[in-house]
Parts: sequence; structure tokens; C-alpha cells
Amino acid sequence: MSQVPTSQAPTSPAPASNVPVTKIPSANCASNTLDNNTLDNVNIEPTTLAARLARPELLELTPYQSARRLGGRGDIWINANESPFNNVAVAELDLSKLNRYPECQPPALINAYSQYSGVVESKIVASRGADEAIELLIRAFCIPGIDSIATFGPTYGMYAISAQTFNVGVKALSLTAEYGLPTDFATAARGAKLVFICNPNNPTGTVIDKARIEQAIQALPDAIVVVDEAYIEFCPEYSVADLLESYPNLVVLRTLSKAFALAGARCGFLLANEEIIEIIMRVIAPYPVPLPVSEVAVQALSPAGIARMKTQVKALNAQGERLASALNLYCEQWGGAVLTPNGNYVLAEFDDVAKVAKLLIDNGIVARAYKDPRLAKAIRFSFSSQADTDRLVSLFESQKL
Repeated sequence: MSQVPTSQAPTSPAPASNVPVTKIPSANCASNTLDNNTLDNVNIEPTTLAARLARPELLELTPYQSARRLGGRGDIWINANESPFNNVAVAELDLSKLNRYPECQPPALINAYSQYSGVVESKIVASRGADEAIELLIRAFCIPGIDSIATFGPTYGMYAISAQTFNVGVKALSLTAEYGLPTDFATAARGAKLVFICNPNNPTGTVIDKARIEQAIQALPDAIVVVDEAYIEFCPEYSVADLLESYPNLVVLRTLSKAFALAGARCGFLLANEEIIEIIMRVIAPYPVPLPVSEVAVQALSPAGIARMKTQVKALNAQGERLASALNLYCEQWGGAVLTPNGNYVLAEFDDVAKVAKLLIDNGIVARAYKDPRLAKAIRFSFSSQADTDRLVSLFESQKL
């Protein structure tokens, strides 16, 4: 079967600095929710106060378009890799101190994540989702107008968007046809202060072997290699968190948004050596983790919460296998390819993607399509409940000749 194509990203004119910023057809600047309801056409009049005072490069920046920002219409929402489960026991939360500011790094939360991850507390920072951790790294280590980061695409769009927001350059490198690191990755990424590797990769769902990532860490001793493990609970054998003791240039990003079903809580973690943690603590906001978020997260990281998460991951994987099988059968008949999923989503390429997009829209299904030319024929489907999967499987099976 064919592979989703990859290519080098085009470049745009340099911003008002000496650093060229690559304009990336972000894998997550979607054309959907399949409705073309985007913010691309919002213009700021050049004569307004905001335009005159804004940093010039921001006037050319297309903001990150999250699933919620894109919107959409339907009753099955599978465009944001959210969990269909809602596990919070509100009655068990202690919210008696909401009149007080929370601690910057709540000890109970850090301890709970240390127990879960096997990483010592001194190597953990809690943040408002992994997205804030990305921004913290860029703010802490990249000089605006001088430094750059490197990414391997198609991948999660926030690495590039966060860099561009701070006028930091982006080396937009491509994964191989099999979505691995290219043989010349070290040479191509040379000069970048931060090198981002998403594993499992979003949106392709592919994984890079742990040994290969360790090679990247070793090959880039003068850069910080940031491995985004947002979906690692779905394939824990690929985690490199255990390498933190061996490599001072390794950072691992984690989140409770996916497997732990807490996307609305916005709780993530940055794992790194103590020196990197110290620098991060110099730029982090004074109260990054609201008290209710900390309470909910500690509840999720309890032994019972972790056991529940693992049970739900198995259930989601089972539904994902059903969906991937139905997509494969559709592609065998109508043309296309389905990538093997390793997260809570599956990416499929369709020879006639417009036909599939219309099929989904007509049936109230909100999935994720892409403007990135490398993913022009691809749609990503998040794993969901059995009822949602039943509808999806039936829909694709109904297209048999």
C-alpha cells in the first residue's frame, strides 16, 4: 500500500531579525474539522495601533488551530485525540483552599508523578499541559532573532508555532518515507538549540525505535533533544524516560491529556536533569498549576487512577483495532493506505479524500484533515467509545461494492 508522502517544507521571507523562520505547513493547521472553518483569513489592518506596535513577524504568523478553535458540526467528535472517558470524582476533591494561591510545584503532584514515571522528583516540573513546557524550553534556551529549533515533520504543529511566536528560527526537516529519522539528521539539525522528536508521532501515529532516539541524543551533544511522549501510555516500551540519568541533553515531555483523560485540566510534565530544571524554574509563571488541577491530577495518579487508565487504554486500543481494520478494508477497495497506530488515533490516506470527507460530514462525524501538502489526502481518526466506533465501522462497511 502507498505511504503518506513527505517533503521538505517551503520557506517564507525572513522576519525582522537575522534568523530565517521556515513557514511550516503544520500538520495540525487543519482544514477541518473538514468544514474549512479556519482563521487563515483574519486580517489585521496595518494602520491600527495593534499592527503598528506588534512585533513584525507576528503579523505574518498563522496561529495554531486547535480542534476547538476550528470548530465543526457533528455528534461524533474524533478530531482532537481526546479520551471518551470522564473519570474525575469531584466529590473527593479538596477545594477548601481556593482562596489561597497554589504552590508553584505542588509536592503531592510532583511526588505522585515521580512514583508513576520512575523519575526522581528533582527532575520533574509540572506545567499547564505539555504545550507550556514547549514554550518554557524555547523561552529559556533560545535567543530571539538568533537561535533556532529543529523539527521532523509531518509532526505536531506547536513546536514551530511556539518558536515563531518568540521569533526563534525553525529548521523544518522531514522524516523518511517510513517516518523515521533521516540518516543525516545530525548534520541537518546542527546549530539548533532544541531538537524536537514526537514519539509516537502526531499525527502519523508512527514510532521511532528507542535505540534510534538514543543515537540522536548521542549525536547531538550540544543540543537539547526533546522527546514528546504525549501518547506514550499507548506504547510504553518506546519511552526514553529511563535515559534521563545517562544523558544531560535529554528532555522528555509528558501529559495527562490523553491516556489519563484529563485534556480539560491542562496538566503536563517536563522531565530533565536538575540543571535544565533549574533554568526552567527561572522562567515559569509563579502559579502554573491551579489547585483544582493539582487535586484532579493527584487523583488520576493514585494506584486506582493508574489502574483505571491502563484498563481504558486497553479498551481504546481494542476500538482502534476495529476502526483501523474497517479503514483498511475500505482502502483496499477504494484506494489508500492506513498507518499502523501507536497512539489513540489512526491516520489514513485516501485516493479520493474529498469523497471520504463528504461521507464523514454528511454523517455528523468530526475528524481531522490537513493543509500540510504531505498530508493532503490524509484524515486522522481519534479512538473513541464502542458506540462511536460501531457507527464508524458501519459507515465504512456500507461503502462496499
